[in-house]
Amino acid sequence: MNTLFDKIWDKHVVQQIEDGPTQLYIDRLYCHEVTSPQAFAGMRERGLKCFRPDHIYCMPDHNTPTHDQDKPIEDPVSKKQVDTLANNAADFGLTHYGMMSKDNGIIHVVGPEKGLSLPGMTIVCGDSHTSTHGAMGAVAFGIGTSEVEMVMASQCILQQKPKSMRININGQLQKGVTPKDVALYLMSKLTTSGATGYFVEYSGQVVKDMTMEGRLTLCNLSIEMGARGGFVAPDETTFEYIKGREFAPKGEAWDKAVEYWKTLKSGDDAVFDKELNFEAADIEPRITYGTNPGMGIGITEKIPTLDEIDEAGKASFQKSLDYMGFAPGEKLLGHAIDYVFLGACTNGRIEDFRAFASIVKGRKKADNVVAWLVPGSWAVDKQIREEGLDKVFAEAGFEIRQPGCSACLAMNDDKVPAGKYAVSTSNRNFEGRQGPGSRTILASPLVAAAAAVTGKITDPRELLKY
Repeated sequence: MNTLFDKIWDKHVVQQIEDGPTQLYIDRLYCHEVTSPQAFAGMRERGLKCFRPDHIYCMPDHNTPTHDQDKPIEDPVSKKQVDTLANNAADFGLTHYGMMSKDNGIIHVVGPEKGLSLPGMTIVCGDSHTSTHGAMGAVAFGIGTSEVEMVMASQCILQQKPKSMRININGQLQKGVTPKDVALYLMSKLTTSGATGYFVEYSGQVVKDMTMEGRLTLCNLSIEMGARGGFVAPDETTFEYIKGREFAPKGEAWDKAVEYWKTLKSGDDAVFDKELNFEAADIEPRITYGTNPGMGIGITEKIPTLDEIDEAGKASFQKSLDYMGFAPGEKLLGHAIDYVFLGACTNGRIEDFRAFASIVKGRKKADNVVAWLVPGSWAVDKQIREEGLDKVFAEAGFEIRQPGCSACLAMNDDKVPAGKYAVSTSNRNFEGRQGPGSRTILASPLVAAAAAVTGKITDPRELLKY
C-alpha cells in the first residue's frame, strides 16, 4: 500500500460501511447541462438544498453552439438543457459560468485553468472524462446522475475503493510524439478494458517531462482504458502551473498548501495491485482505425490482419473495419480525409493550438477539408489571439470557432456527415459519435494539422520544422 491514491482516498473517508462501499467526502462537484437536470429535480422533490453550494460549479459545454453564441440557441433540446442549468444554478445558489461569459468553456478545461482543481482533492462530475483533473494530483472520476444528486445533498458519495495500478513510461519521446500519442499507445496495449477496476498513477521520465497540459490530456483518456480514473503526483511543474490562478491559495496559504502538496506522492515502499512499464522509444505518432480508442496503430504501421486477431474478437474487428471502410492489413498513410477537428477536453488547450500552428504556419488548408478549430475555453481563445496564432490560422485558411465541446460528440451543431472521415483530437471514435454514420480517426494536434494541410493522413514528422 502507501500509494498516493491511498493517501488521498483515506483522507476523505467519512465512514467505511462494513462489507459495503466507502462514504467518501467530495471537495469539488462540477455540473454541466446534460447529466444534472434529474439530480436537481430529485433535490426539489425531497425539499433539499445543496449542502455546500460553494463547492459546486456549473457550466454548459456539451450543447453550446460554437458560433453565434450571443444569439438564442436554435436547437430546442440544446436550448432547454442550457437554460435549465442556468435556472437550476440560480435556484440553488450555485456558481454558474454561462455562455459568452469570460469564464465559460469546457468544464474539464476551465476547472484546472481557474485553479479550482487542486492537488489532494476529490473531484467528481457527471461526465466520464472527469479523470482529466487527475493531472493536478487529485482523485477525480465521473459519476452518474443519481450520484450527482447524492453529492449535492451531502457533499459525499458512496463508492467501492478501486484497485491501484502504476504505469511507468520511461525514456524520452521522439520528435513529433505527443502526450495524446502516449495515451493512444497505452490504450492499444491495454485495450479499452485493460484497466477496469483500477485507478492509475502515471509515472516515469516521460510523465515527469510532460507539461501540465500534456498531463491533462493523458489523464483525460484514462477512462478509455476502462480505468476509474488516472492521476499524476504533483511536482514543481504542477505548482508552477497553479500559482497565481484565480482560485489558487495566496500568500501564507500558498506556502502551507505547497508544503502539504509535496507530501502527495507514493512511498518508495508503495505496493500497487498492478504495475506496468513502457518505453518512449516504442511510441510514434498514432491514429485509430476502428470504432473504439484501443483500435490504434503507429502512423507508419498497417491495420492488423485477421490472422493477428483472436478468434473471439474477429467478428467485432471486421464489423468495425466495415463501418470505417478500411481493410485488414491496410496502411492508412495517404488515405483521404474530409474533416479535421482540433478541440475537446482532450486537446482544446493553448499548447494544442500552438502545436497545430507549428504545422500549418506558412501552409494552406487543403481544399477538400472542413476544419473546426475550437478552443476549450474563452481563456484559451484569449491566449490564441494574444500570441497571434489567430493570424497564423487565418493566413493558412482556418477560422477559430467559439468554445464548447463541439464535434467531440453529436450534441450540438458541429456534426460530421455520414460516411465522411474526420481526423479528430477528441477522445472517442465510437460509431456515430461525431454524427450518425461519421467515421472518426483519433489523433494528436500534430497529426490533425498535417491532415488539414495535405487533405490526407500524413506523418507530421515530415512537416515539422524543428
